[in-house]
Amino acid sequence: MDPVRTCIGCRSRAPRSSLLRVVARDSRVVVDDTASLPGRGAWLHPTIECYRQATKRRAFGRALRVTAAVDTQLLENRLNGEVITHE
Repeated sequence: MDPVRTCIGCRSRAPRSSLLRVVARDSRVVVDDTASLPGRGAWLHPTIECYRQATKRRAFGRALRVTAAVDTQLLENRLNGEVITHE
């Protein structure tokens, strides 16, 4: 049975397999595709709507327990379907 997690955007509970795990890395929010990166993670539906709700509610900082501002641009780009290039 798939564990249940809560989306930090819409606050609804869903199977873990239907959510993205995100973690904070050097004040950036990154997607943890393998759910194996160390640190505190948060769960989010892979939709731009849930991303916007989480951003509006300032849920990333609280869920990841980060006191500084976090950069969510990489996550937003991924959810918008934009190609992400590594510099």
